[in-house]
Amino acid sequence: MFVLCLSKPYLPDLLGKAGLLLQFSDSAQPDVELRRAAVRSMANLCLSVPGQPYLDESYRSVCFQTFLSILQSSKTSDVDDITFCMLLQNALKGIQSLLNGGKMKLMQTDQLGSLLAVLKKCMFHGLPGLSIEMPPALYPAPLPQYDKRSPVKQEQSELAAFKQTGNRRKKSKGKQKKGEFGEDTKEDLADTGNESIHEIDMLKLHLGDVQNGPCSDPRTHALDVAYMPAGKDHLSSHYNSWKRISSSESEYSDAEGGIQSKMRSYQAKVRQGALACFLSAIKSIEKRVLYGYWSAFVPDAPGIGSPQSVSLMTIALKDPSPKTRACSLQVLSAILEGSKQFLSVAEDANDHKRAFTPFSVTIASSIRELHRCLLLALVAESSSQTLTQIIKCLANLVSNAPYNRLKPGLLTRVWNQIKPYICHKDVNVRVSSLTLLGAIVSIQAPLPEVQLLLQQPSSSGLNNSGTGTPHRFNSSEQWRKTLPLEGEPPDNPGNMPSEPCWLIRLCISIIVLPREDSCSDSDANFPSGSVYEPSPVRLESLQNDRQILCITLLLGLNHSENPLVKAAAARALGVYILFSCLRQDVMFVADTANAILNSLHDKSPNVRAKAAWSLGNLTDTLIVNMETMGQSFQEEFSDLLLLKMLRSATEASKDKDKVKSNAVRALGNLLHFLQPYHITNPRFRETIEESLQALISTVQSEATMKVRWNACYALGNVFKNPALPLGEAPWTTQAYSALSSVVKSCKNFKVRIKSAMALSIPSKRECYGPTEQFCQIWSALVVALQKSEDTEDFLEFKYSASLRTQICQALIHLLSLAKNTDLPFISETITENGDAIKSYVLQYMKSGVEENEAGMHTDLCEREKALKGAIEHLCGIEKQLEGKARIRVSVYLEDILTNHVNATELTEA
Repeated sequence: MFVLCLSKPYLPDLLGKAGLLLQFSDSAQPDVELRRAAVRSMANLCLSVPGQPYLDESYRSVCFQTFLSILQSSKTSDVDDITFCMLLQNALKGIQSLLNGGKMKLMQTDQLGSLLAVLKKCMFHGLPGLSIEMPPALYPAPLPQYDKRSPVKQEQSELAAFKQTGNRRKKSKGKQKKGEFGEDTKEDLADTGNESIHEIDMLKLHLGDVQNGPCSDPRTHALDVAYMPAGKDHLSSHYNSWKRISSSESEYSDAEGGIQSKMRSYQAKVRQGALACFLSAIKSIEKRVLYGYWSAFVPDAPGIGSPQSVSLMTIALKDPSPKTRACSLQVLSAILEGSKQFLSVAEDANDHKRAFTPFSVTIASSIRELHRCLLLALVAESSSQTLTQIIKCLANLVSNAPYNRLKPGLLTRVWNQIKPYICHKDVNVRVSSLTLLGAIVSIQAPLPEVQLLLQQPSSSGLNNSGTGTPHRFNSSEQWRKTLPLEGEPPDNPGNMPSEPCWLIRLCISIIVLPREDSCSDSDANFPSGSVYEPSPVRLESLQNDRQILCITLLLGLNHSENPLVKAAAARALGVYILFSCLRQDVMFVADTANAILNSLHDKSPNVRAKAAWSLGNLTDTLIVNMETMGQSFQEEFSDLLLLKMLRSATEASKDKDKVKSNAVRALGNLLHFLQPYHITNPRFRETIEESLQALISTVQSEATMKVRWNACYALGNVFKNPALPLGEAPWTTQAYSALSSVVKSCKNFKVRIKSAMALSIPSKRECYGPTEQFCQIWSALVVALQKSEDTEDFLEFKYSASLRTQICQALIHLLSLAKNTDLPFISETITENGDAIKSYVLQYMKSGVEENEAGMHTDLCEREKALKGAIEHLCGIEKQLEGKARIRVSVYLEDILTNHVNATELTEA
């Protein structure tokens, strides 16, 4: 770092037009070692040093182009393989440093496409039996991108890959070391070529139920879920595909083998570097841009006679290095994370009989292929660290895939394949397996498939006769034989419905039963036999003792020192608080609030994010209770706790975006919940002002769109509280100004919709403040209506109709409240923009039944009623003006209503 800092004043001499590093790194440089050293130095200059200014844009651009040209170049005859690998590694390291520095954004399509093309090329560098040709750049396209491999060449290359890699995944006898992606480089170097391989192209996952397999060993399950071509003894041929290759079969001498092993290690490092660089690129570009390249990196089912395109799953299934396999899965997880909106278009529930393949069917096919490939990787993997990444990737896929639009069966196969791994010897595999099961049962739309899975008997798919996969639990299977709860008879064979779901019993047993000595090394820091001691909770209103047990455990686990446990407990409390039988219990709500606030101040960002989400849910229930139970609930709820929640939510609104988005949602609910005596209380006054300022600043901030959407929603909730001095307090002007700015200029239409909705919530004219402020709001909405079709992002265009609907509702609402001093300005606006406004309002009136952003239905009659109400109100106001207005707004609206009625009658005729 000292050398790096010293080199800053000499950057023009190093990276200028005639800079030394540019000269030495040029492809014409005859000294290969000098060129490699120059590229390495350039990569080091791109590192971000705390407290030091980063490279200027001109230098960043020069370095990026240099690295890119190196990655695009081919190996020449005068460069040996290892040196070329080191050159590629240094170039990849340099690009990754540029991306991680946070200063470089891949905005241009050509720049991004060129980078993704070379990264894909390097991801497969030296992969045995696979050689791909990439175009100079990739371009966003919804269909699978061209892969220059004929079916014949693909079969030959895959056969060669099988012969070369032999036993790809043989387990290491020693303990596995944990690194960022899995085993360290030494293990890669030692085990390359000695690991077992699964002949993927001959192994097809059986689509039926696998729960009746004879053992829980994943490799043994592979035998049960695979079939081979007809006419052969599939079992013997399958075993032959797993035969170990002895050392006498090696094609190399000891010296040659050492060189080959070293070269394979360097090639693996290039692939790992490309994947790590791709991971940084994913974080540097918007997801909507990234998904344009979906088909280049995510597998799709091949067509008849077409080769299987290479993708990240090709690496996960065929790479001999467990670390590289884990890298590819980590990248795939990053792509899948947050893909719910993109994948929501997928649909294959109906048979496809069209002449062309719709985009929805293409995406559905890709989702199915991902399930197939990941389950193949699951049964073939032996590395615990890579296995963990496979399961995490499956969990991300399950969390984002629209299973309600897909043919059933996918979740059943995932469920049955993952069950053996909840007893795996490695604690990380067990945790990720439970996370995957949690993702399945957390799918929002209740699916009959999931309900059937939960009704399976506990022994389904969990037979202990296998020996391949070490289990955490002993032969007594204590989790299936948990001691009966208080008041429950020991045995209940004749009344099966009273037995809780096996998954619930498993989760409870993991929490309350002593730890086994056979646990993996990851558990070594916990004393054997220790159990969590949950704190007591007052739940007198509950009669079900199992509910009491679960709640007591969750409140106790919320104080765990393990951040993963604490985060899961905080989230679970956020789910429990939504149950009607619990949210009406003031004591339970208070206990949950205290537990969540404790987690909201945790040092772990993940714990704080889960706690903020749960706090948002809890405050939602406060509003529901206020509306259904009235003042009785509000009076029982502690004022001190309410003040504490306000302060904590205000502080959390300054946290990271994942925390902030739910913190502002909670603030809106809490400010809505306040009663008049709270607002006049001096102890609350300062905190209320700080909370309001936090919301206003968040609306105006450059935070993520989800955060700003929640902030607009929260301000709308604030406006619903009649006890707040809306229209009088100074913060009112700031709130309306922030919302008016957003509704006109925010690039995200859903945020605009929510801001327009918030502006239409106040029910009285005085809430909008003086005439000047009212007119500013009116003017902002008119401008927003005219700009409702202006967007640079075609993905936003589909929300333009909803935006116009919400703005028209807001304008008619303002007209129904306007007073005489407001009409001159409104008349002037109509004079200037009357034709445009009229066309939009007519379109709004005739659009029929439509679900708006809030999920409310506004039918034709309600729209006509609102417009007629505005006309009647304006007629009364205009009589007071005695013709002083330039244009009668009521006449203008009557003309719109007449045109609408005539058009409706003509349509019906």
